[in-house]
Amino acid sequence: MSGDVERVIGQRIEGAEGIGKPLSERTRQRARTVEAYLKGGNPPRWMQRIGDIERGIANERRRLRRAYRALEDECGDDRAAFARRWRAVAAAWSFGALNELIEQHNAWYPIERDLPMDIRTRDYVLVNGRSFRRPLLDPAWILQHFPADR
Repeated sequence: MSGDVERVIGQRIEGAEGIGKPLSERTRQRARTVEAYLKGGNPPRWMQRIGDIERGIANERRRLRRAYRALEDECGDDRAAFARRWRAVAAAWSFGALNELIEQHNAWYPIERDLPMDIRTRDYVLVNGRSFRRPLLDPAWILQHFPADR
């Protein structure tokens, strides 16, 4: 495969008179691999996935905030009814696709980042002082951020 790449680049160098600058010696001697090509174009998948997770959580918070306020308006001063109905909303809320993305992150992040292992804990090292693992979203997460007891 690298022979094909070298042949194409060689043809471009030979026919490049008067067009741009010739490739440097370092560039011509650097090994060209599929892995290097894939790494060079876009942000790594782990970085894209973290952004998707953060945006997904922000979207869910907005949706939950709207539902919370709407239920507050419906229930008015009846706190017991609000708490009962909000717990039912939290139990029925689905985070399916977002939790799947979080599970992928938890499974693949240490491999994609090539995280070293901590020999004492027999787990991956901490990233910026905390675990790389993200908790899955569930009814308890909803009630932590939007309590039923107002």
